[in-house]
Amino acid sequence: MPLLSSEPIRARCLVKSNLVSTRANVANNRMPNIKVFSGTSHPDLAQRIVDRLGIDVGKVVTKKFSNLETCVEIGESVRGEDVYIIQSGSGEVNDNLMELLIMINACKIASASRVTAVIPCFPYARQDKKDKELFRDFVIGNQSRAPISAKLVANMLSVAGADHIITMDLHASQIQGFFDIPVDNLFAEPAVLKWIKENIPEWRNSIIVSPDAGGAKRVTSIADRLNVEFALIHKERKKANEVASMVLVGDVKERIAILVDDMADTCGTICHAAEKLTEAGATKVYAILTHGIFSGPAISRINNACFEAVVVTNTIPQDGHMKECPKIRCIDVSMMFAEAVRRTHNGESVSYLFSNVPY
Repeated sequence: MPLLSSEPIRARCLVKSNLVSTRANVANNRMPNIKVFSGTSHPDLAQRIVDRLGIDVGKVVTKKFSNLETCVEIGESVRGEDVYIIQSGSGEVNDNLMELLIMINACKIASASRVTAVIPCFPYARQDKKDKELFRDFVIGNQSRAPISAKLVANMLSVAGADHIITMDLHASQIQGFFDIPVDNLFAEPAVLKWIKENIPEWRNSIIVSPDAGGAKRVTSIADRLNVEFALIHKERKKANEVASMVLVGDVKERIAILVDDMADTCGTICHAAEKLTEAGATKVYAILTHGIFSGPAISRINNACFEAVVVTNTIPQDGHMKECPKIRCIDVSMMFAEAVRRTHNGESVSYLFSNVPY
């Protein structure tokens, strides 16, 4: 009896292989390309991010009408694209926030596959609860009628069409829970640790200090990574942006004190803290802050304070501040945002960035 030919079997296998290959190619073709657009709040950071990614900033035209309404026009097709919009909550915060919302909506209704808002400094993050202390001037009797504006901003971003948020060092990490979409809250801590080890020769004889009780978790994490001790300062406020009294908890005598906080606005807190640390016997005082807002009298206060250096990241533009105050130093965190964008686009985990600085 003749043996059956194997040719039909080979043919069927070849057809099946080609079919699988074709499906894979179709799936790859559906994978959206990447587009990165920049708002007007921080074009320098956006340029650093795209340079790191090896692409160009997307074309977008932003203008204002005579009645100051914001108008945004996306200058290239985003149909089926993976879109990232970089806009920080700095400068003219309200205008920049509105511009971001309009850009998100413009991309969404232009059929973008996914829109991610990259917000290095999240606006209204300090208004994350009904805080009587923060709004004491506006409270009648004991009844607080303060807004939770951070939740409102989260709702606005979601309604505008954002599918994903990438930010850094939220004032309160529970703000992530205000969203029903994924939020990646990156940490400046790895970059801060790298700066300390490279720029403070006597860092082993340092003590990490939190200027308020709320930052205790942040400083203990850094202190553990450096294997040094920590201290904190308890403060009481009379009203917003005005500190009444401070009590130091910890021993800073004959040590280098490194103040660590997530943001500094008018700098009243960190300048009073620096004075307190000097009185307690600290040999040098550094301040390391993720978001250097530096509004009002902040620059003059830093110039008159006893800091060796005030170190901030570039989540907010710092060129003007550095010209006015030689004590301000800047850590570039663009590589962290660029790597977060790359990993998100490729469907990779971003948890590596929580404890490492990409090179």
